[in-house]
Amino acid sequence: MYIVILAGGSGTRFWPLSRTARPKQLIAVVDGPTMLQRTVERVLPMHPKRILVVTNQLQAEESEQQLVRYRQQAPIDIIAEPVGRNTAPAIGLAAALIAARDPEGVMVVLPADHFIRDEEGLRTCLQRAVQTARNGYLVTLGIVPTRPETGYGYIEADMTLRGDGPFPVLRFIEKPPLDQAVRYLEARSFLWNSGMFVWRADVILDELARQMPELAARLEMLQFGGQVWDLVDMAPQIAAMYAEVAAQSIDYGVMERCRRVQVVPAEIGWSDVGSWSALPEVLAANDAGNVVTNCAAHIAVESTGCIVSGHGALVATVGVRDLVVVNSGDAVLVCPKERAQDVRAVVEALRVQGLDRYL
Repeated sequence: MYIVILAGGSGTRFWPLSRTARPKQLIAVVDGPTMLQRTVERVLPMHPKRILVVTNQLQAEESEQQLVRYRQQAPIDIIAEPVGRNTAPAIGLAAALIAARDPEGVMVVLPADHFIRDEEGLRTCLQRAVQTARNGYLVTLGIVPTRPETGYGYIEADMTLRGDGPFPVLRFIEKPPLDQAVRYLEARSFLWNSGMFVWRADVILDELARQMPELAARLEMLQFGGQVWDLVDMAPQIAAMYAEVAAQSIDYGVMERCRRVQVVPAEIGWSDVGSWSALPEVLAANDAGNVVTNCAAHIAVESTGCIVSGHGALVATVGVRDLVVVNSGDAVLVCPKERAQDVRAVVEALRVQGLDRYL
């Protein structure tokens, strides 16, 4: 199998730790490896034929440096997009590269910025998905909901058949209001859309030809040399392609209209770690009820419910509750946890004020 890692996001909601050149996937949100490195580490036991990391030109060098240590365990290629065009062109390009060498090769598509607590469970789900994908299906992993979440898209599955799946997908659903999310949780046939996919390269290219013909036509124009993995020589072709294709997600472009989609339910301790307020999902609170990472120490005086990231420094909080406190070395963020999603407004304000050195 081939692993395709989508690693071109901006991650503005993790400012000030996340910056334009080092977004969420390229930083250690919790202690240890970066999120991109963790994504690679969790798939290496599956012995992939090759790992393709799709990022952008600004982040390609840092991605390359972070992945050097893993090249002895699997071939790794960095594909640098000249401009972001959402997930459909990125996945299509990766599929075209794989199909040029191995048309029926199975590709596993993973975001680079998700947290998975049960990594062995993930690999088990992916192996089940691979078996189904070999039979010509588009397969996605659906996260078994643990709460009535309104911030995720949902997948409705036909679970009337016996067994643990994969199950046929009935429909994809946009982020629902709370009352609808409660009904989905109670129904037990709805799953969170994880953005993780498994399919054969030729099958996804066929679907792109049917549903996104302009993108497919541009992919068919790519010319591969004798060494298909020599991506440096392909840079001009990739640039020309991206100048002509439209931005579109694979969900809108293909998945929502395809009739041969199946879903594997996954209970793997998943989180998309969408903002600082999501850190308690991936990191346990200490005895004082605070989540602390990247700190020499945290002195909590009558402080609880806080999320603290200290850039290696000692951080002290006195008489506060439910705050996010982040030190990146050159900037400090302090906000209530319930306002953590609004951090991207800080990024926009910095841009408007011309404070680009903090972006």
